[in-house]
Amino acid sequence: MRMKVMALDYGSARTGVAVSDPTGTLARPLGVVEKAGSDNGLAELARLVRDENVERVVVGLPLTLRGTHGEQATETDRFVEALRGVIDVPVELFDERFTTDLAQQTAGAASVDALAAAHLLSGWLERWSPAAS
Repeated sequence: MRMKVMALDYGSARTGVAVSDPTGTLARPLGVVEKAGSDNGLAELARLVRDENVERVVVGLPLTLRGTHGEQATETDRFVEALRGVIDVPVELFDERFTTDLAQQTAGAASVDALAAAHLLSGWLERWSPAAS
């Protein structure tokens, strides 16, 4: 798989954004989009997808520790449906449990939200890399 991927760590107030390099190997935090589910937030995400030449968007699915769909996951599902309406690349959900915890442990110059998105993207890239097959 050689494609540029964007990851979103969705939150109703702040959504962390990370992108991979063009080979789909490395993830880097890109920033934060405020109120990503709003019209302005969705427009900003659509602009980022275009500007970064992204070929796929991965959105973290906040399952409960038991792996079930809770209130946050339902809200994320609604966000994903709205996002699919404004961009022309595939959008998929990926289990994001523990990415925020990891981000808080490694936070530095980048925001915790953007780092959480980078951890999410790294996990997705590892799962879909040719070596994992």
